Amino acid sequence: MDLILTDRALPSLPRHDQLHVVHVAEQRIAPCVGCFGCWIKTPGRCVIRDDAPAIYPRIAHCDRLLVVSRLFLGCYDLPMKRLMERSLPNQQAFIRIHHGETHHIQRSVHPKQMTVVAYGAESDGEKALFARFVTRNALNTLSEDCTIHFADSEAQVDTLVEKAVAAWEN
Repeated sequence: MDLILTDRALPSLPRHDQLHVVHVAEQRIAPCVGCFGCWIKTPGRCVIRDDAPAIYPRIAHCDRLLVVSRLFLGCYDLPMKRLMERSLPNQQAFIRIHHGETHHIQRSVHPKQMTVVAYGAESDGEKALFARFVTRNALNTLSEDCTIHFADSEAQVDTLVEKAVAAWEN
């Protein structure tokens, strides 16, 4: 399964059974409250009842993940950041050594290819900070390959997304 998480409309996407598109900004996703209920009370499931529990399992099980997000202070903008933080049930409380570093053990997470299209960067410093952040997150989502593209304009976002999806089809 291929998954696209986006905070903006992507009108020119091809549609097929194995492509799931989630417009994150249109979902009802509350912020993580840090209760760790997804590790202790209901392992693998968030205790907050909103739209996130229907989405984060797709992140865990997809083969290819495309994330489209505006940048805000070197991070994903709020709708995407909330979803990524609420994906904590995909991990366990236990720690392992992964690529020589300590990381959480994944809970039935499928290795994936991850592509990020980011837009709205204010500076090269913000791009560098975001690239470091995404690279670290990629390790926690078992992304074997992570590519980051920075769009300089709204029109370029659509072009980069189309190229990423076309590469999946080849």
